[in-house]
Amino acid sequence: MFNSLTGVITEKSAQKLCLDTHGIEWEIFSPDTSIQALPPVGEVGRVYTWMQHSDALMCLYGFSSASERILFLDLLKVDGIGPKAALKIMGAVSSSQLVKILDDGNLDALQKVPGVGKKTAAKMLLQLKGKLTLSEDGGGGSRSPQGAKSPYADVVGALANMGYDRRAAEQMVASLAQQMEGDAAFASMGQSQKEDALFRKALVEMAQ
Repeated sequence: MFNSLTGVITEKSAQKLCLDTHGIEWEIFSPDTSIQALPPVGEVGRVYTWMQHSDALMCLYGFSSASERILFLDLLKVDGIGPKAALKIMGAVSSSQLVKILDDGNLDALQKVPGVGKKTAAKMLLQLKGKLTLSEDGGGGSRSPQGAKSPYADVVGALANMGYDRRAAEQMVASLAQQMEGDAAFASMGQSQKEDALFRKALVEMAQ
């Protein structure tokens, strides 16, 4: 599955943009915050993608950053929140505001977010409170304890998408990366090879 698309932005509207990649124009559903963050119509932009595919439906969703996509996927884990509802939530409140509301357990503030009712708000608190962090770019995702953007954020995201607690995954990946960087064989690997080796090691450790 493709990770992102890069092309000329041909259209922007509410929760939707179009992207031309060498003669193929993609219709991409996106939160308004991501649409605003992307370059204007006529310029080249990179969109991080996720595809919803079923027998009756195929939709492409896009985000201005990988961390925004992680936040979107985290919202989908909540019972009752589908892709369109997740876009509405992300377009109505910034990632940092959403994380703060959840960490504070502020049910009243959460219920005021468009697309979130009382029952959904309660489910969001149960599922996501204390499990979302922010990356340096301000989107949902992972960051190191020092606040610098981790070079292994994708490893943390993959573990979180498998159901592991995000903060526990961050700590495990950071610890293992520190240990493995001292190994000459690991240090000589390319980034993708390092991520693969680190993911395999973290998966073993977290499964114990």
